[in-house]
Amino acid sequence: MWLSEEQQRVWRNYLTMGARLQVAMNRQLQRDCGLSLSDYDVLVALDERDPCRVNELGERLGWEQSRVSHQLGRMRTRGLVERHGADDDRRGATVELTDAGRGALVSAAAGHVDLVREVVFDGVDGGELRALDRWTALVLERLRER
Repeated sequence: MWLSEEQQRVWRNYLTMGARLQVAMNRQLQRDCGLSLSDYDVLVALDERDPCRVNELGERLGWEQSRVSHQLGRMRTRGLVERHGADDDRRGATVELTDAGRGALVSAAAGHVDLVREVVFDGVDGGELRALDRWTALVLERLRER
């Protein structure tokens, strides 16, 4: 019924790591370019698929639709994204980056990548990286089935 001692330690370390990494990325983005991590996540997702349907954006980010709507509203106010289509039909509405949004992403990317590389990947060898990749892919596959 309970996790083993080793599983419990790994699980708690994973949760703590995720929380602290979120804080570190948020601080770095705020300090360097005035973006939140949520802003950055949306900008990256749109950069990969622009324009994007609002409901598809939520799926890509793993966010509830209300969170997507509120985040996009804040980003629209700041001129980072544009929304097109019916406000009352998320299936038909699309969102895309503005020039300011693209500029913000370019401004943020180098510092974000440096932080992730330094904190997550420095000192990790190829075998460890492949094992981590297999583990995360397995967990994500199991979550898709739920």
